[in-house]
Amino acid sequence: MMPDLLNYPILVFIISVLLLWAAALAGSRFRLSRKSQLAEDMREDFGVLLGASLTLLGLIIGFSFSMATSRYDQRKNYEEEEANAIGTEYLRADLLPAAAASQLRALLRQYTELRLQFYTARNATQLRQINEQTAQVQNRLWEAASAPVIAQPTPVQALVVSGMNDVINSQGYTQAAWWNRIPAAAWGLMGAIAVCCNLLFGFGSHFTNSRLFIVLPIVVGVSFFLIADIDSPRGGVIRVRPQNLQSLRAAFNSDSYPTHR
Repeated sequence: MMPDLLNYPILVFIISVLLLWAAALAGSRFRLSRKSQLAEDMREDFGVLLGASLTLLGLIIGFSFSMATSRYDQRKNYEEEEANAIGTEYLRADLLPAAAASQLRALLRQYTELRLQFYTARNATQLRQINEQTAQVQNRLWEAASAPVIAQPTPVQALVVSGMNDVINSQGYTQAAWWNRIPAAAWGLMGAIAVCCNLLFGFGSHFTNSRLFIVLPIVVGVSFFLIADIDSPRGGVIRVRPQNLQSLRAAFNSDSYPTHR
């Protein structure tokens, strides 16, 4: 349930705001049920406790945000490396015989289209089909690159096999980066601390208007939304745009990509 929810940042925001607002109201109701205010000698200690709890929550939110942004940067970097690997292999195809080079370039263009679809896919069924087609094209790419080298091995043609290895590896690194998300357990602990902070906030406040208790939950909810949005490769608003792969495809389609003919 938790991993699925984290793919929808807007739901994370709504649920977190409602839950934290309920916690703040529960803390206030508990204070009112006691029909007494905190004694002055206790209020100072309570203020220290509330301040320490909010500070801890802020640190955890900041740490989680840092984790999310580092993973986002990693996904962007691997998209660039993947485009570079495909482009380099497209050039190295000139080292093969003409027929093999033409076949390899056609497969690389097809492979580039599949990689672009991987970055833009949102549907799980569509993504599974793309991954299956990608694996099939990778096998054909490896055969197209390795067959001429096996038939007539030379140090120069071996560069083609090395380049194809980089193409396939870059796809694996990209997939691993997209799977690398903030653990659900970390989200659970962060949510538990946020609930405790709002309980304390409601218990120690002097508010009589319940609508005022929503201010802190909204602030925390926005933070959760931003973290979930950046950490979600497909469900968020902030996504990795395959600009390098799009530029590579445009170069392939316009026949402007340099070759060593």
